Order: sequence, then C-alpha cells, then structure tokens
Amino acid sequence: MNVLLFGATGMVGQGVLRECLCDPSVRRVVTIGRRATGQTHAKLREIVTSDFADLSAHATELAGIDACVFCLGTSALGKSEDEYTRLTYDLTMSVAEQLVKANRAMTFIYVSGASTDSSERGRLMWARVKGRTENALLRLGFRGAYMFRPGAIMPLHGIRSSTPWYNAIYAVGRPLLPLIRRLSPLSVTTTEQVGRAMIAVARDGYPTPFVEMRDITKF
Repeated sequence: MNVLLFGATGMVGQGVLRECLCDPSVRRVVTIGRRATGQTHAKLREIVTSDFADLSAHATELAGIDACVFCLGTSALGKSEDEYTRLTYDLTMSVAEQLVKANRAMTFIYVSGASTDSSERGRLMWARVKGRTENALLRLGFRGAYMFRPGAIMPLHGIRSSTPWYNAIYAVGRPLLPLIRRLSPLSVTTTEQVGRAMIAVARDGYPTPFVEMRDITKF
C-alpha cells in the first residue's frame, strides 16, 4: 500500500508516519507539508510546500497512491467561525477535491474529533465545522472515506505536540496512562494506536465511515 500523508509534523501525523515506516504492508509514504519531518527512510518521500491549492506539480510523486491520511488541523481556540472554517473545511476540501479527480480509487482518512456534530447545527462551533467537513468528504466519491474521531491522545516514542501547553499536560499524564486506560479504556488512546488503526482501515476498510474511540481502541 502506498500512503499519502498530510500533516506529518503534527502530533497525530508523527504517529501515523512512524507506524507507516514500521509497517511492512506500507511500501511507500509520501508526505506533504509546510515543514520537513527531519526523518530519512528508504520508503519515505517528502514534499515541502506552502501551496496546497495546486498539487499538479507533484503528480508524478502522487501517482499510485492507495490511501491519503489527512492530519492537518488547527485548534479552534481564539478563532472566529470564518477563520476556523477556512483553515479546516476549505483547506481539507481543496486537497480532497484535487485527489478525488486524480484517483477515485483512493481511500481518504480524515482526522476529525470526538463529539463532532454531523448535523452541522449544534452549539459548538468547531464541532459544526468538523461535521460539515466530514459530510462533504463522504459525498465526494472516494472508494472509501473514513472519519477518525479520537478523544484524548497520548504521544509515545518521543513524539511531541507543537503546542507547548499540550506537552505540559502530556508530561503530567504519561505516568498515569496505564491506570487511566485500565479504569477507562475508551477515554484515552495513543499516537501508536491511532496510527495502527488508520493503516488497518486504509488497507482493509471498516464497517462504518465514522471511526470512534471505541473502534480505535480495538486495534
């Protein structure tokens, strides 16, 4: 399987990249992002660009892709709905529309979030925008489209968030992770588990397009 990964320098993206490089079923990984990952691997090819609106210049690298994992995202904290929509819905759909035109046989995996609002009418702004994005992706016509809805994610294997206060929370919570997972196994997952789940779903499909915490923790 050949995987295209957006957002490989973010916390979730780092986890997905690590698992892709470790998984023998993944033959090639192409990352697209604004920064290089700093990693070197025989099956890794990196594209560094700030222009996601036109990926035609990279058509050769994108040929033969079986699955796209889209981990680009931003916090809604301090943002207006218009700004968050532009950085979430507009960006995601711009990329997805280009990919589906190039290859409808591709599987598209989108990192959404727990409590995303599929009705698009709820009180939480971020949940409405995420729900709108999910619904639009499901209508595009990919062979498969799966919306991952993780809740709390603990980073493993030296992975760090680009948000400093997240790292402070993770540093405090990491020693408690085994206890938390034993007492409430559906309340927290890890970057490793999310990455493995995404690879499995991209490769084998899943009975539902919405992959919730209870599903992620099975992998």
